[in-house]
Amino acid sequence: MVQDSARQTPSSAPATPARALLPSILPALAVGVGAGLLLLGVSAAAEELQHVLWRDLPDALGVGRHSVLWTTAVLVATGLAVGLVVWKAPGHAGPDPATTGLDAPVLPPAVLPGLLLAAALTLAGGPSLGPENPVIAVNVGLAVWLGGRAVPRAPARSWAALAEAGTIGALFGTPVAAALVISEALTAQRAAGPRGGLLWDRLFAPLTAAAAGALTATLVARPSFDLDLPGFGRPGWGDLLAALVVASAGALLGLCAVRALPYVHGAFRRLRHPMLMLPAGGLVLAALAALGGPLTLFKGLDETAELARDPEGWSAGGFAVLAVVKLAALLVAASCGFRGGRIFPAVFVGTALGLCAHALVPGVHPAVGVSAGVLGVLLAVTRQGWVSLFTAAVLVASPSVVALLCFASLPAWLLVTGRPQMQLRADGTAVR
Repeated sequence: MVQDSARQTPSSAPATPARALLPSILPALAVGVGAGLLLLGVSAAAEELQHVLWRDLPDALGVGRHSVLWTTAVLVATGLAVGLVVWKAPGHAGPDPATTGLDAPVLPPAVLPGLLLAAALTLAGGPSLGPENPVIAVNVGLAVWLGGRAVPRAPARSWAALAEAGTIGALFGTPVAAALVISEALTAQRAAGPRGGLLWDRLFAPLTAAAAGALTATLVARPSFDLDLPGFGRPGWGDLLAALVVASAGALLGLCAVRALPYVHGAFRRLRHPMLMLPAGGLVLAALAALGGPLTLFKGLDETAELARDPEGWSAGGFAVLAVVKLAALLVAASCGFRGGRIFPAVFVGTALGLCAHALVPGVHPAVGVSAGVLGVLLAVTRQGWVSLFTAAVLVASPSVVALLCFASLPAWLLVTGRPQMQLRADGTAVR
């Protein structure tokens, strides 16, 4: 037995010496801290503007904060403001957001201020998009630009990987999510063509950046994704069945938006000008907000916590309306040109779906319903398996739910794999 073990073929990927990894620590720390600070700065500025638009101004004018009139006025005005930035800013505030994902392109420095301004206006004004995509793009552009000047021999892709990792680490307040995203990307790269080196050697610098970004966010803002749902103990067979069904339903619901994206995007593109597309999108979002209420506005993180605080606060129909309206709002905001990401709105959709399942069948534990619903919707919307599983698990902070989610991810993944993604090519066709 010992001899057989000794004769086993060693790994073909040689380990990287420590002396080759040490020089990457300081650049990774710098990029991670910078990425975290930029994310926090944009989020804080957008939150202050949000308070002005949705609290101070309506109170001063004596109108309802979330009345149909004020909601319509703010969303259309946000569309006009973002449309003006997209129209006049250098580089038109980056590429069409419907064509981008978490893997950001390297944009010229002149494009970054417009993209950052458009993202901040979107976050403050109420469209259902999160900060991740534009902030990652800005951090990638800055890291490549500044890093290329500081260390000209370093490849641009290395700086981009550090910026992506640092931003994702800061976004979730933990480097684990970034490590999972990068591992998935590295696996795809190896499928296209092996590059040698152990996985942890290649993760060393990005994980350092992710840890720096996460620690920066934790020390400054102390983010928490735990929804504080009722405690979940030992799982049973009923919990497994519920997780399988709800995750699959979430995947199917998410695929509805994925299928609709090329058509909705094409309808807005017929308007041809950002000063028409974005205000029109704001008007549609206002109509959706009138249908679903103020909880269906904004990126959805605070609104998700509000839903989870009262799992019995709505009927099954009420939760279903919230899920469908929020998904429609995400679809419209991503199609008409608002700059933002899709993860946080998708989390709201999955949470509402999971609580709908609990309201329909009280035996479905809220923690199981929410985590499985988020898992299914995120798998369809992001097509990122590890991030979907990680996000669903941290929302309920219960180790016993992880095994259920691993099983639930299997049928949900079979439903989404090979299907179109919620991302378009330049010609408007869906990426597969």
